[in-house]
Amino acid sequence: MFSKEYDVSKIRMLAHLEAQDDDMLFVITDGPIKIMRPNTTIAILDGARQWTEKPMIDWTSEDKKKANPDNVCNDQIF
Repeated sequence: MFSKEYDVSKIRMLAHLEAQDDDMLFVITDGPIKIMRPNTTIAILDGARQWTEKPMIDWTSEDKKKANPDNVCNDQIF
């Protein structure tokens, strides 16, 4: 279906993206990584923890590094 050159370039691009960060393929297939925090404002039933998305203003430098592979992927692909 695809040419041999396409297959080779696809393998090379995947290797290049994985070399940038281990989570690159996760970002490509599942979308951006969401930074979450435990939800302490509501009652938790059955002992299960509930998570909400953390506002960008509350992100630490570690959170920013964790969310950055989406930007790197967009730069590399487009």
